[in-house]
Amino acid sequence: MSDDLEPITPQQAVQLYVDHREPDLTEKSIVNHQYRLESFAVWCNEVGIENLNELTGRDLHRFRVARRRGEVGDYDPVSPITLRGILQTLRVFLEWAASIDAVESGMREKVLIPTVDPEDEAKDEFLDAERAREILDYLDEFHYASREHVILALLWNTGMRLGALRGLDVDDVNFDEPCLELRHRPETGTPLKNQKGAQRAIALGDYYAQVLEDYLEYTRDPVVDEHGRRPLITSPHGRLTASPIRRLVYQWTRPCMVSECPHDEDPETCEFMTREEARDCPSSRSPHGIRRGSITSHLRDGTPREVVSDRMNVSRGVLEQHYDETTEMERMRIRREFLQDRKSIDSDSNYLDDDKF
Repeated sequence: MSDDLEPITPQQAVQLYVDHREPDLTEKSIVNHQYRLESFAVWCNEVGIENLNELTGRDLHRFRVARRRGEVGDYDPVSPITLRGILQTLRVFLEWAASIDAVESGMREKVLIPTVDPEDEAKDEFLDAERAREILDYLDEFHYASREHVILALLWNTGMRLGALRGLDVDDVNFDEPCLELRHRPETGTPLKNQKGAQRAIALGDYYAQVLEDYLEYTRDPVVDEHGRRPLITSPHGRLTASPIRRLVYQWTRPCMVSECPHDEDPETCEFMTREEARDCPSSRSPHGIRRGSITSHLRDGTPREVVSDRMNVSRGVLEQHYDETTEMERMRIRREFLQDRKSIDSDSNYLDDDKF
């Protein structure tokens, strides 16, 4: 502990922080910040941290685990999304606390925020169908055939991986079918995760085929990459890399882009409104979260698992363990609808009986 720090209790520091933020935040935001930080102050009291100057990185880890498990006061266990919001507020609080010599400088960096990794995302973090429709409807109306429109539409409607999306060329779009032809091309910098086994054609609906056609005619930057290929998703400098695609997805999956903020934050002052901080919004989603949501939506719509498996290039085992967000009751209803459709097609068969429904 530095000799330059001035003693202060966690509860006193929380109250000073709330007083400091009051002029900048809405009343609901202040309540949210205070609620998140009160659990931290309660935990400090429970473990005997009476002076915030004594806080260590190990303490922050212990709080993170205890808060997630519901082992702090009367607070219940929390989901990864809620925990992330709590820890993000704690980070901001600790940065302010360092400015008044209450904790060591850099303490905020010791708060490990649960991230939305493209291939290791928490199971309950996926883009639901309603939010996807809201985003795409908004883009349809206000940003038609833009780069972001194409990226969000293709990720949602095809469920493809980020690497597959950025590896697409203009020549991979077949407007006669219409479909996208995915190819494994590691020698020119665009491999597919499952290599040649992931090569496939993905059907496109007529509407988004038209969106792609308009994008190619009016919006796409007419560039060629260093290998002489014409990438589909571009910037003025060439094929768009993975990082800017992720940033764009994080930005557009923040609920406040198309509707109200569910966290009662003011977009004018919210810390997650910048391009670099968008991924830390508790409700933003990664490209992998869109993939998981797309797979779930297909399954809930009654698409057979083998079709989803082929279209999204995911094995049945991985599909059921890591991607399928449908409940047992939803799966039962999907099977029922499938059997009812089968009965309506083969009405003369005695194979099915009404009592089975």
